Parts: sequence; C-alpha cells; structure tokens
Amino acid sequence: MANHEHLLEQWHREEELAHMHGWDFSHIHGRYEEEQDLPWDYDQVLRSYLTPEKRLLDLDTGGGEFLLSLKHPHHNTGATEGYPPNVRLCRERLLPLGIDFREADPEVCLPFSNESYDLIINRHGGFHAAEIDRVLKPGGIFLTEQVGARNDRDLVELLLSPAPTLPYPDLFLDKTREIFERAGFFILRGEEAFRPIRFYDVGALVWFARVLPWEFPGFSVDSCLDGLFRAQEILEQKGVIQGTIHRFLLAAKKP
Repeated sequence: MANHEHLLEQWHREEELAHMHGWDFSHIHGRYEEEQDLPWDYDQVLRSYLTPEKRLLDLDTGGGEFLLSLKHPHHNTGATEGYPPNVRLCRERLLPLGIDFREADPEVCLPFSNESYDLIINRHGGFHAAEIDRVLKPGGIFLTEQVGARNDRDLVELLLSPAPTLPYPDLFLDKTREIFERAGFFILRGEEAFRPIRFYDVGALVWFARVLPWEFPGFSVDSCLDGLFRAQEILEQKGVIQGTIHRFLLAAKKP
C-alpha cells in the first residue's frame, strides 16, 4: 500500500476542500464518474414536454445551473431553493434575469398561486405531491428524476461502521408512483435503474462523502480510517473503487 502518511495528507487536504458551491462536482472531474449509462436522458425527456409558451418551475434548483442551460424564456420561469448558500447564489444569478426565484422547502409548501405552472421539474430534490397538484395547471406535468433510497449504499457501508439507516427509505419508484396515482395523476413514464459509480482515487471519494452528509453522516477522515484504507486496498488491487447509484424517473400528468 502507498505510504500511509502521504495518503493521510492527501485525504485531509480533500476534506478541507470539500465545500459545495451550487451543485458543482467539477473539483473531482476526471477522478470519478457516474450517470454515464442511465436508460433515459433527463434533459431530453424534459424538453419533450417543454415549449416556450409554457410556465416552467424548477424545484430545488441548486445554483440554477441546469435551469439556465434550458434557455427557457425567463418571464415564464420560476425556481425554488432552500439550502442557504445556494439561495444566495440564486438571488444573485436568477433574480436579475427576471426569473421568479423564491426561497422555499418544496417538501413543505410552494410559495406560488394555485394552477400557475404548466410544467414542474425536480431533479434530485424534495417534493410534496399535494403542493405540486395545487400549483400545476390542469393538464400540467410533473417530471422528476430522483436519487433512490439505495443510492451509494455499498460505499456508505465501506466507509462507515456500523452503517447508518437509509436517509430516505421511501424513495423507490413504486412508492412514489403510488403517491401520485392516489392523487389522481396519470403516469406518463416511470423507470428505475441501478448503475455503477466509480472512483479512481480515494481522495475523490473523501471529497464526495464530505459534501453528501445526508448519505455519509458523521464521515471524517480521522473517524473512518479503517474504511478509507480498505478503499485504498481495493483501488490498488482493482484500479477502481466501484459503488452503485440508484435513480428513478417519473413523469405524471394532472387531470
């Protein structure tokens, strides 16, 4: 195994650098990969439902990066975010453009009037079915790609002992589909996938675990050394540390 002292120095440096700005994983670009082979393309699915005249609302928009990439007319665009650093970023980035950005927790309530949006989108964020029903216009569509309950679970079990309970145990396609069917929605599309996530150095995994505290609660280099050294052994034996992501896609139409 590589020199322990040198590895610890690298891992501690990654731990210190692990701060999220928006939803930006560029720090570990080229050192890890995921979502390379999902059976759907969220961007393409979304664009199949979106036309310029439609009112679009993005829940848990992060720093607004993906929303802005859609180039939807700003006067027909709204967004929410609840994480304070990202809220500040969105106020600086989205409000000057004329996008109706509001700070909110979409799992509680949406600060928008009844039947005000044609398409509500949500990628890897929280939602409340009753609020989506209230804010969508009749015939409107809710599209979400969710990080499922089993996401990164093998990596969590590698690093943390004992492994914590699942943070979002109900995030499975069948359970989410049932919620919207009970609310009267027609399901347009539903798919679920388990795919690889790969890390090519343990430092990248350290950074990743630190910026996802809901998945890796209590993780630190010093408290998880046994798991990190196991990961290093796997890396030296196989050339990669591989885990499993859990994703599902749901598109539901309001009557």
